[in-house]
Amino acid sequence: MEPPVLYKKEGNKAYITFNRPKALNAMTPEGFEMIGRYFLEAQNDDDIRVIILTGTGDKAFCSGADLKETIPLLLEGKLDQEKTESAMLKNIPVWKPIIAAVNGFCLAGGMEILEATDIRIAADEARFGLPEPKWSIMAAAGSLVRLVRQIPYCRAMEILLTGEQLTAQEAKEIGLINRVVAKEQLMEEVERVAEIICNNGPIAVQSTKKAVLRLLNLPMDLAFREEWSYSEEAFKSEDSREGIRAFIEKRSPNFIGK
Repeated sequence: MEPPVLYKKEGNKAYITFNRPKALNAMTPEGFEMIGRYFLEAQNDDDIRVIILTGTGDKAFCSGADLKETIPLLLEGKLDQEKTESAMLKNIPVWKPIIAAVNGFCLAGGMEILEATDIRIAADEARFGLPEPKWSIMAAAGSLVRLVRQIPYCRAMEILLTGEQLTAQEAKEIGLINRVVAKEQLMEEVERVAEIICNNGPIAVQSTKKAVLRLLNLPMDLAFREEWSYSEEAFKSEDSREGIRAFIEKRSPNFIGK
């Protein structure tokens, strides 16, 4: 039997793939636990510089939780919420950039995981939404906190309160995703962006993500005082010296992550 989530490494990239295509890549509790575990595995692997998240098949990225398995466990108090929430990166420190390749339906918990990614590229046929209120439940796996911080308030509330779906183009227009491409070009575009990031200094890239997330909700004056502390590691690194030498010598730098 195929595992609900796949993980593989290729060079400096890690691929996490929702793998239940017959169920629109809906995740079981086991699947969510695996996603969280793989995020941390990639974070702790010094060779990995970018994480790519996508779904198997051509219909769905992830349609959320498999309600037949998840809701009974939740009602009985048997759902390990901490392990499930690790998939949503709730207070989980993953500083490696995460690129979402949205190949189809991105709904409910699937969209909540999307909100934890950094760069989002979608096929033109993709659809987005938080349909939870249609079932009289709430999108409480991160969306109540993240969504209103990522897109305009009124658009966030429309998504949260109506449960209606958005097209890929609508999602792009409100800033939920970066760009829309033809389905056959999706992975090519994702790989292009991933390669650009992989060629940048990994310390600078990861410290940038850490700084942005940690400074996001601080008062501006305090955030400005704290900003420099996050850049010190990058400025003092061997990679920084290599980057400057490469610039002067007009060649491509060779970053080693130190």
